[in-house]
Amino acid sequence: MASPAFEEIVEDFEFLDDWEDRYRHVIELGKAMEPLDDAFKVPANKVHGCASQVWLQPAIENGVFRFDGDSDAMIVRGLIAVLRTLYNHTPVTEVGTINARAELGRLGLHDHLSAQRSNGVRAMIERIREVAAAHA
Repeated sequence: MASPAFEEIVEDFEFLDDWEDRYRHVIELGKAMEPLDDAFKVPANKVHGCASQVWLQPAIENGVFRFDGDSDAMIVRGLIAVLRTLYNHTPVTEVGTINARAELGRLGLHDHLSAQRSNGVRAMIERIREVAAAHA
């Protein structure tokens, strides 16, 4: 089962009637997220395969995975916020077991994101899984 924070997003999406409202909600999630410190906006943290500029700063503390992130596109910041609810505070050994595609499918995101945005989400998920696997 996904985290309570992700389940809350699922519930919010069920309440919102149209995709314009859902996009707005995702953007609001991104706005509420703390910006990534410029010191972490370095090539090593940049996610390739995204149409926008995206940086993910992962951390593993006491075997628990978390990451911070940022983007120059507000919708992508929101998607980062959604991914954080899926992955943050997960034991690093369990990150690879999360079926992000299925969980995000519960939000209907695949059907409403452009191909470039979908590729970017996949690239972010790949980076998260790679980092976690290297520390598992």
